[in-house]
Amino acid sequence: MAEENCQEMNKNQKENIKTEENGDGSLRFPSPEGNCDGEYVDLIENRVKKRKRRKKLEGEEEEKGCLQIEYLEEEEEHDPLVILGYDIMHMILGHLDARSLALSLLISRGWHGVAFSERLWALKCEELWLGKAHIPSISKLRGLSKLAAYSLSAMDGKRIRIMKDDLCDHVWEYRFTEAAPVYWRELDPYWKGTGKTMHRYFHPDGSQTADPGDKVWDGHESCYSVVTGFDADGKIREHYVRINRWPQMYVSRKRDWSWEMCNKLCYYSSVPDPEKEDGTGPLFPVI
Repeated sequence: MAEENCQEMNKNQKENIKTEENGDGSLRFPSPEGNCDGEYVDLIENRVKKRKRRKKLEGEEEEKGCLQIEYLEEEEEHDPLVILGYDIMHMILGHLDARSLALSLLISRGWHGVAFSERLWALKCEELWLGKAHIPSISKLRGLSKLAAYSLSAMDGKRIRIMKDDLCDHVWEYRFTEAAPVYWRELDPYWKGTGKTMHRYFHPDGSQTADPGDKVWDGHESCYSVVTGFDADGKIREHYVRINRWPQMYVSRKRDWSWEMCNKLCYYSSVPDPEKEDGTGPLFPVI
C-alpha cells in the first residue's frame, strides 16, 4: 500500500514540477519531500542546461556568420577588381612580371578569371622566348593554354640533359679546338679564317653527316650515342655524347637555351632556330 502511494506521489510531482531561479540566473528544481526517485529531477535540470548551452552556441555562431559576411562585404568594397572593372584590371596585370601574375591567380575566383587571360600569358611567352636560340616543342602543343606553355618553357629552359630530339632537331656548328693536331686545324675554316663554318647533322637512326665537300668529313661513316648515368637517389652522375670512338663530348647549356658539346679536340654549338613553328626538342618533360 505504501509503495502504491509513493508511485502516485511521484506521478503527481512529475506533472507539476516548479522551478526556482538561482542567483546566477540558472534554474533550480527543488526535490520535494517524500520523492522516492530524484533521478527525474536531475534529468530535467540537465536538459534545461543543455538547451541553454545550445542556444548560446547558436547565438555565437550566428554572430560569427554575420561578422564574416560583414567582413567579406567590406573586403569586396575595397577589391580593385570590383572598383576598377575587368578591362582596367587586365591592363594593370599586364604590367606585372610572370611570377606576380601567377600569384594573382590565387587571390580570388574573380582575380583568377582575369589573371588566366590567354592574351596576358601570350605576352609573357613572347617576353620569355625573346632572344632564345631554341623554343621547346612541348610549349607548342596544340590546345595548350598560354599559362601552361610559359610554365613548360621555363622548366625546359633549365634542363641540362640533352636528348636525341635535341641533337636531331638542330644544325650544329663544328670546329676543332686549339689542342687538336695542326693538320686538322689547317683544314678547318674557323682556324684558317676562310670559308663557311663546318656543320654537322645528327639523324634519328644514330648516324651523323656533314655538308657536301667538307674536307674534314671526307665521307667517312659516323655514329653517335647519348649516355646518361644516375645515382641511387635519381641525380645525374654523368652525361655525355659519344661520336664513334672519339673522346666523350661533355654537354652544357647557355643562357639563351642553346647547347654546347666539347672535348679536348673539337667543339659543337647548336645553331639558333627560334623560327621553327613547332619548336625543337622532346615533346615531354625531361628531368
